[in-house]
Amino acid sequence: MPLPNVLKTPPLFQKLQWILDPVRYMESAVQQYPDLFTADIVGFGDTFVFVQHPEAIQAILTQDHTKFFASGRDNTLLQPLVGDQSLFLLEGQNHRQQRQLLVPPFHGSRLQTYAQQICTLTQMQLSQLLPQQPFIARSLMQQLTLEIIIQVVFGLSHGDQYSQLKQLLTALMDLFRSPLTTSFLFIRSLQKDLGTWSPWGRFLQIRQQIDTLLFTEIAVRRAHPNLDRTDILSMLLLAQDETGQTMSDRALRDELMTLLLAGHETTASALTWGLYWIYKTPGVREKLQYELQSLGDAPNPLEIARLPYLSAVCSETLRITPVAMLTFPRVVQEPIELLGYPLDMGTIVMGCIYLLHQRPELYPNPKAFKPERFLDRQFSPYEFLAFGSGARRCVGDALAMLELKLVLATLVSQAEFELVDAQPELPRRRGVTLTPSRGVKMRLVS
Repeated sequence: MPLPNVLKTPPLFQKLQWILDPVRYMESAVQQYPDLFTADIVGFGDTFVFVQHPEAIQAILTQDHTKFFASGRDNTLLQPLVGDQSLFLLEGQNHRQQRQLLVPPFHGSRLQTYAQQICTLTQMQLSQLLPQQPFIARSLMQQLTLEIIIQVVFGLSHGDQYSQLKQLLTALMDLFRSPLTTSFLFIRSLQKDLGTWSPWGRFLQIRQQIDTLLFTEIAVRRAHPNLDRTDILSMLLLAQDETGQTMSDRALRDELMTLLLAGHETTASALTWGLYWIYKTPGVREKLQYELQSLGDAPNPLEIARLPYLSAVCSETLRITPVAMLTFPRVVQEPIELLGYPLDMGTIVMGCIYLLHQRPELYPNPKAFKPERFLDRQFSPYEFLAFGSGARRCVGDALAMLELKLVLATLVSQAEFELVDAQPELPRRRGVTLTPSRGVKMRLVS
């Protein structure tokens, strides 16, 4: 059975454009096929159906696994970074069991502890900025979110382990900072270890050094358990599934890498976009400051996180410039129709978050930053999809949104900034995410 709305561009050019300029690729495709299209972006002959209609997205994310299976095999692009036992690659019962172990540390009373850490670390970063001295917001936010995630995941804030881990994770993610270097993740033939002077050889060397640190820390924690610790690693070491089994060292390592990389890299980009839109869009900063002042001096961080306009600003940031472009893949398990298009068994479909968030019937004037849309209307989970949905929804979504709110609130309420570069920032690929093309140049006014 032929796939629906197949793009006419040759596969090689599709793949190159997807790697080098994914936003232009998606926006060009949606002009031809507004609701769904077939893309050849992974390899020669490998195809995905991109879905950007909310009704169809709801179908693929909520149908039971007999119709659409939440595949992990099709996430192998991430395997070199996070490992085979990461939540990203697990499927079926293994995925459900691992997810059950990972959810509790990111919700409930734990968030109160994390909230205070986020505010404290943001204030420390702010104190190091020099007035009138330009800085790149993306770099500053990456430093901050890395410190936050290392504290939250490991409970580390100083010492050799902390310094080494911070340095190595920064070096690892910087290897994929541009679309060109990201091509090593997409094109397996480039993954050749030619020594430390080669990009892939350097990646393998850094990954091995990180592994040594992680396995050492796991061994130390197993040998000397501390029930009073509140960091995520300590909780995962004690967690048991319904059969009483704890996580193996390898599973712990893979999930720690998943949390460390996904938990700071994506949030750093979201925060950078947030700063950009707040200081670019007239009136937004003033409204935020007025709302924050209404809480008085030294408000509880969770009170800040409940502020409606702040919440709307964060949601609109994730709408207009979503960090993740796509949902995780679903594989059709039996012949089915989607928006009237027949799909054969084995077809791989993905919700296109970026294009969904640009639909003018959902978001009038979608290129404009308008937080008020989220005050005037409550969008369904299939219209606003910043953290995915269904079985593959981001396990750390509550922490990520809390961090986004508290960092932006702290910066906006305690200092005055301005944009240095008047040129518009465009979304550019960084690894598998979208980040501002020039990193958002700013300065502290006072």
